[in-house]
Amino acid sequence: MRKYYFINKFDTNIIDKQDKQTVIIYRNYSVKIQDEATVIEIKKYCKKKSIKFYLSNNVKMAVKLNLDGAYIPAFNKSLKHLNYSFKKNFVLVGSAHNFNEIKEKERQKVEKIFLSSLFKKNKNYLGIYKFILLKNFTSKEVAALGGISKKNLIKLKLLNTSNFAGISFFE
Repeated sequence: MRKYYFINKFDTNIIDKQDKQTVIIYRNYSVKIQDEATVIEIKKYCKKKSIKFYLSNNVKMAVKLNLDGAYIPAFNKSLKHLNYSFKKNFVLVGSAHNFNEIKEKERQKVEKIFLSSLFKKNKNYLGIYKFILLKNFTSKEVAALGGISKKNLIKLKLLNTSNFAGISFFE
């Protein structure tokens, strides 16, 4: 089971609690420009802990800093990153909330699509049935995003997906 943990700030205490199946995704949207020094610091710490590290919404910097991968959020429609050359094991993942966004992520050549929101009742709420329906529209690997808790983790097996992403599950 691969877990994807979105963080907004660098906190070694939080990273220390994660296992090697967890991928850290740094997504500090509160600043306009990602601080390269912070990203490098997180990268070094994650490498020391043998934890994969992806950068959100900045594929160019992720490639430049030789990170493990990058996350492309649903609102990012850009195809610029397709001009970059990636190292062999560089991974692109992205999120989607509907059929059109799934097709957009496929055009962006992501390897895995996070479908949101599975359990969290927000404006993008899918629920189990819509999640299953959308999952069938892609041949890409799918991960659940939104409202995952230790209580509803068992339901992921019923959905035939063991990968998930979130924030509150890890805190």
